Amino acid sequence: MSNTDFALAVEGLTVSFDGFKAIDDLTLYVDRGELRVVIGPNGAGKTTLLDLICGKTRASSGSIKFKNEEMSELPEHLIVRAGIGRKFQTPSIYENLSVFKNLEVSFPRGRGVIGALGFKCDQVVRDKIDEVAQLIGLADRLDVESGLLSHGQKQWLEIGMLLMQDPELLMLDEPIAGMSARERELTAELLLRICQNRSMIVIEHDMDFVSRIAHKVTVMHQGKILAEGSMAQVQADPKVIDVYLGH
Repeated sequence: MSNTDFALAVEGLTVSFDGFKAIDDLTLYVDRGELRVVIGPNGAGKTTLLDLICGKTRASSGSIKFKNEEMSELPEHLIVRAGIGRKFQTPSIYENLSVFKNLEVSFPRGRGVIGALGFKCDQVVRDKIDEVAQLIGLADRLDVESGLLSHGQKQWLEIGMLLMQDPELLMLDEPIAGMSARERELTAELLLRICQNRSMIVIEHDMDFVSRIAHKVTVMHQGKILAEGSMAQVQADPKVIDVYLGH
């Protein structure tokens, strides 16, 4: 498979903070339509990897290609426009706005022809909001003030806000932290639905959840990739058991 076939091709990526290599010559390929989960002990560099891909942090060296376009020099807003969406650990929703409004303000107006149509755009936005609300399980909550949602629903709303931008690569950092068992279950279903027509990278610690959603698992340790493969392969890897699962 040539590198052009991947949604994301990260090659030789390194970033140093004060002489400490947080990411050390890392290479990672994510297929189109793949749900990749990244696991590893704290300080392994997982969040830093997402920071590099979305342009929040600049690499010291290496390449980040998304659909074969180099991203490592681009500012964050152009990386978003290219089709990469990132959700951070703390939900950043507008608590005093309704679910509908939160989704509406996330629609990328003025991008291309649709933005130029102005008025006609309203139906387009409405249809998109309905589609996303169905997907995230909040179709019956559109008029509810977002601050009143449960913790899990707030997380889903934030994923919905990213989906309004139609990203082709979605990156989520510990999406089920603080959720109830039922919400975790619904989130697993949600992520599997979402990735049917896009790629995803999820950082997660909960192994049951990982085994439910991952197409492939990457284990990071000290800024490098320790192992990669199916959940079963990774769980049986002596190196992984030693540095991570054994604790």
